[in-house]
Parts: sequence; structure tokens; C-alpha cells
Amino acid sequence: MIERKADSLTIFQYDSRKEMGIAAARAIEDSVCKTLERKDYCNMIFAAAPSQNEVLAALAASTRINWQRVRAFHMDEYIGLSRSAPQGFANFLRRSLFDLVSMHEVFCLDSEADPAEECKRYTELLKKYPVDITCMGIGENGHIAFNDPPVADFHDPYLIKPVELDPVCRMQQVHDGCFGALADVPTHALSLTIPALLAASDIHCIVPASTKAQAIKNTVYGKINEACPASILRRHANAILYLDADSAALL
Repeated sequence: MIERKADSLTIFQYDSRKEMGIAAARAIEDSVCKTLERKDYCNMIFAAAPSQNEVLAALAASTRINWQRVRAFHMDEYIGLSRSAPQGFANFLRRSLFDLVSMHEVFCLDSEADPAEECKRYTELLKKYPVDITCMGIGENGHIAFNDPPVADFHDPYLIKPVELDPVCRMQQVHDGCFGALADVPTHALSLTIPALLAASDIHCIVPASTKAQAIKNTVYGKINEACPASILRRHANAILYLDADSAALL
């Protein structure tokens, strides 16, 4: 394992994707257990993407986390996609984690709801249950959640908002095998904003694969601005970035 620092951001690099996922899961377990030492419940945000497969599998098998004291949110969802569509991020997380453990509460975004009403509902929940831990990834264009460079705002006044997805972001969904072609990928989504993600006391950012190498280089070495939304992680007091050899290839 190789350890680096980029401003306040701690970076751990592992030889393999599996090793990275297991290590991240162990650290997330520690965060949850420490939170539950001081609070009755731990409020968590989860990313839904193939990049999270290893860490979600390890968390689903965890014997240390008391899931009955965890509330879960997820960070983004396509607008207009059928609730039953396998590509839906809520459905991904149900398959990978939510249906495999017994959580206190799970709050999923509704892809078929009126976007304005759904933003209002989710905002109220996020205010009622302030987030303790964010488990996230980074997109090929440096996005976090669906805060692509054209819509990212480090000082966003909203906790969740409708966004238009840029072409790089939509093509990533094809690269990930979630859709067969770019034309199949929805053009708009609901996304937690950058302030909503960074409100967590602890952030665990898991980013494997060579397709993310340039985004990781920009995150670690580039300017901290909305051109690479993930660069803001360097200003968080307790954020950890977990990489495999492929995603760290340009560091």
C-alpha cells in the first residue's frame, strides 16, 4: 500500500481492486462504529456504480456494523427512468446492499416522481437526518454524484437539484456496461449537490480502474475548482481516497 497526501486529502493506493475494496470497507466500518459510539443512528450516503462493487460486497458481509442503527441515502437518480429499470441507482443499491442487510431506514430517490417535489422531499430528509458518512466515487470527467463540470457548484445553495448530464458522464454509463449505447442513457438526473456530499464528517471515496486515471490526476494535482469537481475533496478535513494500481497510474 502506498500513502499520499494532497492538501487535506489522504490517498491510499493498493495493488489490486479487491484489496482496495476490502480496505475501504474496513475503514468505513471504523467510521460507522465510531459514529455509533456518540449517536443513536448513523446517517450514510452511498454511491451506485460498478466502481463500488467490491466495497459494497464487503460491507454487505460486515459483522461489525449494526445496520439496524443506520439510515441510508443514495446520491443520484435518473429522471424519468422506470422505477423497475435495472439501471436505476436505487435498484443497484438494493441489489448490492440495501436488500442484503437490515437497515433502520432507507431513503431512495424516486425516478418517476415530479423532480421539484422529489427535491423538496429529499431536502427535508437530509435536513432532518444530517449525514455522517459519504461513500462515493469519482466519474471519468471528475464529477462527484452527478455534479458534472458544467453544473458543479462548490457553494451550491441546494442540497439536491435536477441536472443535465454532460456527454462524458453519459458515455461512462456505456463504458460501465449499464446501457448499450449513448442514446439509451437518460439526459437528466436528480443529484445531491457538492455541499450535501461534503457535509459528512467522514468521506470515503473509492475509485478503481484505468478509465479514471486522468480524473484522479486532475483531482490530486490540478487546481481546486469546478472544472474537476472532485478536487474539492482536498479541502475536506476527513476525506480518504482509495485507489487501485490502474486508477493511480498517472500519479
